[in-house]
Parts: sequence; structure tokens; C-alpha cells
Amino acid sequence: QVQLVESGGGLVQAGGSLTLSCAASGRTFSSYFGSYIMGWFRRAPGKEREFVASIRWSGGNTNYGNSVKGRFTISKDSAQNTVNLQMNSLKPEDTAIYYCTATNSANYNDVYWGQGTQVTVSS
Repeated sequence: QVQLVESGGGLVQAGGSLTLSCAASGRTFSSYFGSYIMGWFRRAPGKEREFVASIRWSGGNTNYGNSVKGRFTISKDSAQNTVNLQMNSLKPEDTAIYYCTATNSANYNDVYWGQGTQVTVSS
């Protein structure tokens, strides 16, 4: 099993910054962390779920959704087993619930989700 716990959400004004963190734990993650792709997705009210960013635990390759490229940065802290999402130049349209995910790169059906954290950007 993999447990994911997000933190760092909140209310921020447009143009501001916020950092989300995701702490990963569990026996499965401890044993196979090198094969996991960690990611962030978001869902805004009335909209479909949107890919935000991902990072391979082994190698550190990153990918970003088009709407956040150049503004958001995903990183990992191997010592703390955490994944961070630094969000700069926030816009009201970034308002959403942000979810951390862990996907097994050897089996893409093996996906774990965190409980989500609310980010609200005021104009």
C-alpha cells in the first residue's frame, strides 16, 4: 500500500505563490519507490480533472500540464519521501482541489491518490 498525505493548500491572492507538499509512506512505497511516478492533478468546480505535473522518483524526469508550464515546479525530497509543487504567479483559474498521486511505472493501473488539498486564488 501507498499512503499519500497532501498539505500546504490555502487562500492566496492572484500573483502570489504557494507550495504544496505530498508525504508518501507505506510498505509498497518503501519497497518499490524507484518505480513510482509522483504527480499532481487538480479538479476545479464544474470542470474535469486536469493533469498538473509529474516527476519520476528514479531519475527525476518531470512533465507539466500546458496551463502551468513556466509557473509551477515539481520536485522531490528523497530523504523525506515528499514531493513538492511550487506554484508561482497564481491565477484565479488555478483554484481547485489538488491531488497527489503515485503511479507504478511497471503497471499504470496501480495508482494511489491522496485526499486532496484546496487551493483558492482570489482576484
